[in-house]
Amino acid sequence: MSSKVNKTKKETQETYAIEVNHVTKYFKVYYDKPQTLKERLTFHNKNKIEKRMILDDVNLKIRKGETVALIGVNGSGKSTLLKLMTKIIYPSSGKIITHGKLTSLLELGAGFHPDFTGRENIYFNASIFGLSRIEIENRIDKIIEFSELGDIIDNPVRTYSSGQYMRLAFSVAINVDAEILLIDEILAVGDQHFQEKCFNKLMELKNSDKTIVIVSHSLNVVKDLCDRAIWIYEGHVKKDGNTKEVIDEYLKTCS
Repeated sequence: MSSKVNKTKKETQETYAIEVNHVTKYFKVYYDKPQTLKERLTFHNKNKIEKRMILDDVNLKIRKGETVALIGVNGSGKSTLLKLMTKIIYPSSGKIITHGKLTSLLELGAGFHPDFTGRENIYFNASIFGLSRIEIENRIDKIIEFSELGDIIDNPVRTYSSGQYMRLAFSVAINVDAEILLIDEILAVGDQHFQEKCFNKLMELKNSDKTIVIVSHSLNVVKDLCDRAIWIYEGHVKKDGNTKEVIDEYLKTCS
């Protein structure tokens, strides 16, 4: 029995990059929360707590080598699901299992220190993704070249535009050789030239059997890049399947 379980577990690890099992996520919202000791003593019965449900019993599996889009209106829970996959936040119940080294671009400049230069932040950010100093030194020229920041790389990142932030963040993330890449709408930032460059790089990663999960409102990008789309609606998986079919159903509700 034990060997059969171990065999099934091994097959799952070889097949799937991400497993989302009965995941529920809610946040507690406090109303009339007392701020001082006097208020706590005086109004101790008036503190109202509401559980705001974001995701409700979500189940899905993403195979290794798939390029998958999470689509849906703002507030549907797709970005929360992506953060749960990265373990930035954790489910209220259920479990998410990832198989393989993971990197993410969820918030512009996340992990960057504004007072340090772009070059210094490459070391900080890449180390967060698990690279050693020697590995970073072997890749830093490639990271800077892809970012096209030139001499700006030695300026403090607080002086960067949002587009320059994105260039640096994307350049670091794609050069850590992760098996799973999670992206949340970051490609909407930057000029047309660099957006096309990022898209071409993602296509290259896709063709090299990396697993990519992307949240985007750009449905044309989703159609061109992704094999599969998952429509998240009010915290549930509304539809999961072929990208064009899922987008067509999604657009019917938006029209």
